[in-house]
Formats: sequence, C-alpha cells, structure tokens
Amino acid sequence: MSMHNLGQTRSSNKRNHLLLTPDTFIRTPLPGLMGGFAIVHVAPQAGAAFTQMTVEFDASGTLTQGPTQRLLYVLEGDLTLDEPGTKKLHKLSPGSFAYLPTDHPHTLTAKKKSRVAVIEKPFLPLDPTEAEAHNAPYPEFLIGREQDLPSTALNGDKDLQVRSLLPASLSFDFACNTMTYAPGAALSQVEIHYMEHGLLMLEGGGIYRLGDNWYPTTAGDFIWMAPYCPQWFGAIGKKPAKYLIYKDFNRHTLA
Repeated sequence: MSMHNLGQTRSSNKRNHLLLTPDTFIRTPLPGLMGGFAIVHVAPQAGAAFTQMTVEFDASGTLTQGPTQRLLYVLEGDLTLDEPGTKKLHKLSPGSFAYLPTDHPHTLTAKKKSRVAVIEKPFLPLDPTEAEAHNAPYPEFLIGREQDLPSTALNGDKDLQVRSLLPASLSFDFACNTMTYAPGAALSQVEIHYMEHGLLMLEGGGIYRLGDNWYPTTAGDFIWMAPYCPQWFGAIGKKPAKYLIYKDFNRHTLA
C-alpha cells in the first residue's frame, strides 16, 4: 500500500476559497440515496450558502427529492428521472440537466454506473410586488441537454464560450453555466464580486488564481469561491478546458 505521497495533495482550504482534488474526496451516504454515495464538495459548514456534490450511482441506484430546490447535471452514465403523479419518465445522458423546484417530487434512477453533479440551495422568493412587476413567478420544473443550448462568446471573445442552463429570468435565484476555453484562452480580468461560486472542472485544465494563490487545475477538481474572492482562470494544454459553474444571482444583497 502506498504512503499517499506522505500527506501531499494539491487540495487547499483558505479563508475565501477551497480547492478539492479527487485524491481527497470522501464518499458518504445521503438520505434519499440508495445504491450510491455522495461526495459533498462544499456545504454551509464551510461557509457556503449552498451545497454542491457529486453523486456516484451503482446500477439501479436511486435519489429522491431533497430538502430544497435542486439542479442535476449528468457527468457520466444513463439515468431516468421520474415525476410521480405526472406519468413522465425522462431519459438522461451525459450533458443532460434538470431543475427541480422545492417540494417537486422526483426519483432519479441509474440504468448503469453513473455520476451526477447536484446543486442545492434554499430558495429565496421575490417580493410579490417585484415578482408581478418582472413577470417572474416561482420557477418551474425544466429539463434539457447542455449540448442543445445556444453558446455565447463571453464579452465578445469567441475563444471563451458560455452556455446557460437556466433561463434569464428573475424567477431563479441562482445561475449555472458551462464555460469552455480554447487552448490558451483566459478571462479578460481578475473578477471580484459579491457572488459566490461552485465550480467543477469537466475537461482539460489550466491555472486558477484564487485570492493571492495560483493553482494548477485539471478535470475532476472542485473549487469554491467565497464572495469577493479575487478569481481568474487561463486554459493551458492542447485541448479545451471546460467547467460547470454556479453562482447566486438575481436577488438584492439585503434580501
């Protein structure tokens, strides 16, 4: 048995950011999860206002409704999503995603070994007057495939493409996108803002600046960025870098 490099890892936990690499992942059971385990990447215990995890399913493993609204994004495998009472059975494959409002009954079933990114956040409703003024009712169930979404160049840079999984509506109190960088592409500025992020590297890799630290990152890594954490990414390598990124959004900071 190896000595695990005598305690060495790229993982890092700082005041305003967290980098978790697969060698440090811990798998745990989860209420409502049968035939699988959850890797909880970040949670309120770390200072985040949301939870992001990767759920690993064995064949026939299931996940049922959780305590809050939930976004699912399939990383690997084939699954079905059942909405009890509607007689709807949706087939999900890599790149498929689904948004489930709070208290929306559902069962996710793996047809074979599968992995799914799961984001959960207590829903913050708009004031009724604002909701009416913006035609922003409570968000409803939606399902789609990331591959079918339109791709937009970030700030006009065709080498940095963004696909938004959720509609541009104040109904939603968070956003979740994929961002794909051509080899050598980079953000045009260091960003510092009030929103927090959860980020899962899907493909490729590069260098991430978090606070005053610079980290090599690669597919499989997870990053949490606290509000106002200085952040910047540049892709390195011969193939594109791609990540899934969450941010809280569309609400007053004092709500």
